[in-house]
Amino acid sequence: MSWVIIASITYIFFTTSGGVINEIVSYFYGKEMNFLSSPEWFRPLIMGQIIWKETGWGTVIFLAALATVDQEQYEAAIVDGAGRFRRLWHVTLPAVRSTIIVLLILRLGNFLDTGFQQIYLMSNSLNRSVADVFDTYVYFVGITQGAYSYSTAVGLFKSVVGIILVLGANKLAKKLGQDGIF
Repeated sequence: MSWVIIASITYIFFTTSGGVINEIVSYFYGKEMNFLSSPEWFRPLIMGQIIWKETGWGTVIFLAALATVDQEQYEAAIVDGAGRFRRLWHVTLPAVRSTIIVLLILRLGNFLDTGFQQIYLMSNSLNRSVADVFDTYVYFVGITQGAYSYSTAVGLFKSVVGIILVLGANKLAKKLGQDGIF
């Protein structure tokens, strides 16, 4: 889904004038909370949106990895007396370890990429003190104030850090005997 749709749904749920979540909060506490313009609630809302948006993709990837696990290993573990936790620890996790490592390496490349659209759509003048990230900073300083070279340097810094994280995690995975992404 697009960040515009997710921000719109968040606005519908958390707005002070008829939002579902605010209706529930006002029912139990007797007053509405201003989630969308409160600096204290900005980060939890952003994290909730990211988890909600990315869960589907992660589920598809991990379900595909789980489908490749040999069922005979589970049966052998049951015969040996392994409970659920032992089967998870000794059969499932080693079978999907390479998938976990590849996804971790790929996500580290986007570590500093918080997403301009999401932050820009969810920020306002009341929560701007906690809403400024690299992407919005580059936009406001570089585009709106005309400091193009400075914003290019900030963007280059972000890219260099991402490359260092990917190469470092890949090298660490190789040292630990796992397959990396290259």
